[in-house]
Amino acid sequence: MSLSLPPRNRSLSPDLDNSQVMVMKDLKDLLRRMSQDHNKIHELLSFLGYALRSFSNLNQFLELIPLVASRVTDSDGGALILFKASGQMRLESLHCPERNKGGMKAQQVRTAIERAIQQVLTGSPAALDEMVSRYLGADVHLFGTSVLVKNSVRGRLYIFSRKPDYEWTDNKRTLMRLVADQTSVGLDNHELTTELIKKERQDREMEIGAEIQRQLLPRSCPKIQGIEISARCCTASRVGGDYYDFIPMQKGDRWSFVVGDVMGKGVPAGLIMTMTRGMLRAEVLNSHSPSKILEHLNEVMYEDLEKSHRFVTMFYSEYDPKTQILSFSNAAHTPALHWRAKTKSVHALDTMGALIGLDAGSKYEERSTRLEVGDVVIYYTDGFTEAASPEGDRFDEENLRKALDWACQSCFPLSNDVTRPQMILDYIFQEVQNFIGEGHTHTDDMTLVVLCIKDKSLDKSLEQVSRKLI
Repeated sequence: MSLSLPPRNRSLSPDLDNSQVMVMKDLKDLLRRMSQDHNKIHELLSFLGYALRSFSNLNQFLELIPLVASRVTDSDGGALILFKASGQMRLESLHCPERNKGGMKAQQVRTAIERAIQQVLTGSPAALDEMVSRYLGADVHLFGTSVLVKNSVRGRLYIFSRKPDYEWTDNKRTLMRLVADQTSVGLDNHELTTELIKKERQDREMEIGAEIQRQLLPRSCPKIQGIEISARCCTASRVGGDYYDFIPMQKGDRWSFVVGDVMGKGVPAGLIMTMTRGMLRAEVLNSHSPSKILEHLNEVMYEDLEKSHRFVTMFYSEYDPKTQILSFSNAAHTPALHWRAKTKSVHALDTMGALIGLDAGSKYEERSTRLEVGDVVIYYTDGFTEAASPEGDRFDEENLRKALDWACQSCFPLSNDVTRPQMILDYIFQEVQNFIGEGHTHTDDMTLVVLCIKDKSLDKSLEQVSRKLI
C-alpha cells in the first residue's frame, strides 16, 4: 500500500511565498539598519576615545561631547554644563544643528539654557533639569545624566529632541552614560595633568631656591688664628629657614659668628632668610656692637616681617682672636653652649632680647666671655632640641648638653684627616639621629656650628716649621 500526499494548493503558494519574502526582506533591512547603527555608534565612541587620548586642549575635547551624545542617541542636539568649585555653573559646549525650518535654533537653545542656569541657585542636578526643561519648552524631550569625577558631580550632560515620536530607551541611556563617563575621564586627566605641571614648576622653583640658599651659606669655614670651626645645615625640605654665617670684620682682625632661624619652612622662610643675610651683613659693616646690630636689624626688617606674619630668631656674636673675647647678643634664639675645658662643664651663653620683627622698638642686652684653650662653643637651631623620638619625646637642651659634654671630653683626632670640631659635630648629629630612630627624618631644619679654641703656641710652632720648610 502506498501513501499519497495531498496535492499542493498552487493558487495559495505564490501569496505565501511573497509574504515570507516580505518578512525576510523586512528582517534583513532591520538587521542592516541595526548593523549600520551599531557601526555608527562604535565609530563615534571610538572617535571620542581617540580624541580623549590625542587632544592636549581640554576645550577641544569638550566641544565634541554634545555632538557625540546627540549622534549616538539620535537626538536633535546636546549640551554640556559644568559645575565650578565655587558652585557656579556654565554652559561649556552645545551642539544644535539647524537642519530644516522645523529644527531647533542653536541661539534660542543657548539662550534658554543660559537663562535656566542663572535661575538655579544650587548645584542640584534635579533643580537644573527642571529649569532647563522649563526654558526649552514643553514640546522638547530632555534627558540628562551627571558627569562624575571621583564621586563628585562636576557637570550635567543633556540631549534634547522635538520629535513627537522620540523614544528614550535603555540602550540610549547606556550610550549617553558612556559619553558622560568619557567626559569624566577627560576632566580628571586634565586636572591631573594640571597638577603635575604645577608640581613640576614648583619643584623647579624649589630647586632654584635651594641652590641659591646653598650659595648664600658659607661654602667653607674660615681659617682663623687660634680656633677651628665646623658647620652643617640640614634642611627639612629643599629650602629651609635656618641661617648661619661667618663675617670678617676689620679685615679679618675680628670675626662675627651668627646663627638664625626664620619661623616656618620652605620657600617663604628661605626668602626671608636671604633678606636677613643681606641686611645683617650691611649692619656689620657699620662696626656697631652686637646689641646695636640686632637693634638696627630689627628696625629695618620690622615692617617686612610684620606684613609676612613671620619672625626671626638670631644669636649674634663677635670674636677677637687676639684677646679671645667673645661678645654676644641674643634675639630670642636658642642660647649658644660653652664647654669650659678647665671645669669640664657646660654653660649657656644667653642675653635678654625679643624676636626680630616682634616689636619695632626692641632693645637687646650684650655680654662677653673669654675663651680658653680647649674650650668649645656650639651655635645651634631648635631643630636639635625639638627633634622627636618615635614615642614623642623631645631631645631637649639637657640631652644636647650631655652629648656636647661627652664629645668634648672624648673626641680628639688621631690624624690630620679630621678636626676636633668636625668630630664633635658628627657625634651630635648622630646622637640626634639615634634619638629619632634610624630610618626617620627630622621634621625641622637643623643647623650646628662648632668652634674649638686651639693652643696659640701650637699655631706658632707650626708656622715656624712651615717657614723652615719653605
